[in-house]
Amino acid sequence: MSQPIHKVVLAYSGGLDTSVILKWLIETYHCEVIAFSADIGQEEDLNKIRNNAQKTGASKIYIEDLKETFVRDYVFPAFRANAIYEGQYLLGTSLARPLIAKQQIEIAQKEGADAVSHGATGKGNDQVRFELTYFAMNPHIQIIAPWREWNLTSRTALMEYASQHGIEVPTTPAKPYSSDANLLHISYEGGILEDPWSQPPEDIFQLTVSPRQAPDEPEVVEITFESGNPVAINGQAISPATLLKDLNRLGGKHGIGRVDLVENRFVGMKSRGVYETPGGTILRAAHMAMESITMDREVMHIRDGLIPKYAELVYYGFWFSPEMRLLQNMIDDTQKSVCGVVRMELYKGVCRVLGRKSDLSLYSHDFATFEDDTVYHQKDAEGFIRLNALRLRIQNLMTLKTHGA
Repeated sequence: MSQPIHKVVLAYSGGLDTSVILKWLIETYHCEVIAFSADIGQEEDLNKIRNNAQKTGASKIYIEDLKETFVRDYVFPAFRANAIYEGQYLLGTSLARPLIAKQQIEIAQKEGADAVSHGATGKGNDQVRFELTYFAMNPHIQIIAPWREWNLTSRTALMEYASQHGIEVPTTPAKPYSSDANLLHISYEGGILEDPWSQPPEDIFQLTVSPRQAPDEPEVVEITFESGNPVAINGQAISPATLLKDLNRLGGKHGIGRVDLVENRFVGMKSRGVYETPGGTILRAAHMAMESITMDREVMHIRDGLIPKYAELVYYGFWFSPEMRLLQNMIDDTQKSVCGVVRMELYKGVCRVLGRKSDLSLYSHDFATFEDDTVYHQKDAEGFIRLNALRLRIQNLMTLKTHGA
């Protein structure tokens, strides 16, 4: 049985859903609502968010700068794993949710709140990501998910509610789609994007220019890695958040990182999402190039076989699960030698590897060359092939014997 609710901490973005939710919680539960906004690089007017929360009735507002934490502790670990969901999605929203939810629980404990609340719908993945983290952090916390309770069944209804209560929101009937932004990406879904046959309008994109409008000259960039993490651009060491922001600028300028896909949600339905991940697209390609000369073949193949599972755990919301800790520890062990520099060319929506070098490289010119060498005896390959072909020869001989050929 749920306990009386006197104080709620709301994950508040200042968008349509959470602006309405703030007022709805006060009217429905007659409780105090504390608004919490995480600055993870969405580049919104934080003062405006604070003012809107105050005007809508929040008793207290937390706005916390989590950009470095987000990139260092969530984005970089996933990119050490080359994580990608269903071959295209670089998990921008998925990686942000556990950080926001964890911080929300910490504020709830500090403020003595009875419950936490979020703006995720009952059809999407975010409700799962938020709530799995809530329970992992505090198994006794009460959760209010308004989209699963109220009778406001559409975003049109929410806009009407906001208008009636004088709540200023960014969504309008002219652009009725939902977006989510952070330092890793911007996502767009819903509204005019729900028809998977319809091309997204060009004016929807905020981080990237159209590849057709990108510069006619390519740009070359060098990325330095240490233990699988990018640490410098063009030889200049910078913080994780600054590095990703700079790569976003470079990638966006050249139209890199647009993705339009229909994905499988955890709750069972398919949904269409449009994403911009310029810096992440460059970073993943560079990281894989760095691994290509520094990681053992069999270690790489085992790790690669686990990428779909890792990505699923992130996408489904199991960031704080024991299996995730196991996978991350194993992956991080593979990254110790992933150090060096990768040179990339950015041009018209494409990032291309031009070169890679490392003091820990496993690539040997002496072994790979087609010229004369003394370290590899080509005659040895004959026995290698015959041994590997043995089972195939036996299988064929048995077939011939069975059929009397």
